Amino acid sequence: MSIRQLILASCLGAALPALAQMAPVTPADPPPAPANAAAAAPRTLTLGQTLAAARDNLDVALSRGALSAARADVLAADHAPLPVLSGKTASIDLQNGVGSGNALARKRIDKSIGIDWTWERGGKRQLRTQAAQRQADAAAADVEDVQVQQQIAALGAYYDLLAAQEKLVEVGEIERSAVQLASSSNRRVQAGDLPAQDALRTEIEAQRAHADLQQAQLERDRALLSLAQATGLRGPLAIQGPWPTLPPMATPAADYQALAEARPEVRAALARVQSAQAALDGAQALKKGDVTIGASYDHYPGVSNRLVELRASIPLQWGYSYQGEIGRALATYTQAQDALEKARRDAALELQGLQQAALTAEQRARGYDTDILPRARRVAENAELAFRRGAIPLVDLLDARRTLRATLLDGIAARNEYARAAGAWTLQTQPALLAAQP
Repeated sequence: MSIRQLILASCLGAALPALAQMAPVTPADPPPAPANAAAAAPRTLTLGQTLAAARDNLDVALSRGALSAARADVLAADHAPLPVLSGKTASIDLQNGVGSGNALARKRIDKSIGIDWTWERGGKRQLRTQAAQRQADAAAADVEDVQVQQQIAALGAYYDLLAAQEKLVEVGEIERSAVQLASSSNRRVQAGDLPAQDALRTEIEAQRAHADLQQAQLERDRALLSLAQATGLRGPLAIQGPWPTLPPMATPAADYQALAEARPEVRAALARVQSAQAALDGAQALKKGDVTIGASYDHYPGVSNRLVELRASIPLQWGYSYQGEIGRALATYTQAQDALEKARRDAALELQGLQQAALTAEQRARGYDTDILPRARRVAENAELAFRRGAIPLVDLLDARRTLRATLLDGIAARNEYARAAGAWTLQTQPALLAAQP
């Protein structure tokens, strides 16, 4: 090595530590904060939370507004007629004049101030208040009815989403199995072990399975939107876990009439009948005329400074006895009675139909879970094994897979139908059982 090279090497060796100290140290970038991921995390709902949210959605808020208005009507009805304060001047002599002096004390003007009040006879105030109170009771029952209907809708959306998620899982498994079969069929075609026509069939089945998977994803998304609409909750939602345990269905020996009497729409119709009865009694009470009584204090200079007037007035009911008001109230009462009978009949028939539908759906779902689905799985497994050993053609394998797919989807639909029917029956008869779901 030359002297020049030695000098250059020594200079570089001395300069490297100083350069290392002067070089800025750039720290490693911190990991991205998971704020967006946390913000986008879906809210997982249980069945109890779903039903609780449905009890306070916008539809229920609208019905509560009507209840507040009905309660305000009770306050408006429960008060007596307000007294009327009046003042007047009279006996003003335009020909000779009213004289000189102070207008209030010396001028010849008859001045008076008085008060009048109407005495309602026949219990009009009580009947008017009673009619308004019964309307408020009907509005309160309407709120309960809206809550039950919204809970039934939310329960259906919950089970639809649960069924859509399970269907998506099953269709996804079918799609992966179809892709694997198509791939293995192509390899067998290349090896000369399978006709190209059969491989083309497997590719078609894989494409159909992929299309079914996309449809299942769309149904899942629609079910999510329906759940958000039924609950009124914002943001991404999700449900997970097994199907909620429903109470066993009872035999169809329930007292439907007694159950119907406890339903909110029947109680609302009964309250409207009572309100119409009070309104009819109030219309008939109009025949008793109200008496208006009053008193006034008069001041007339030159005659007397302290004059008192007492008066009373009553309407004369000549030729009209409020037949129109009574007839209208009677028609409203008859209409309310017919509405009550219809509500009772419809409620009893609906409860009977709900229980029968739930019993039938329970038997159908149990048949799929205990008999039909296990047999379809065994048939598909045997077909898979036989096809791998070359014992059956591809057509038989595809038929077995299609049968299993249809059976799986029918089983999910049967389970969903039973859950919806049994849930609707329970909400109408024993809502506390569903509210306690974990």
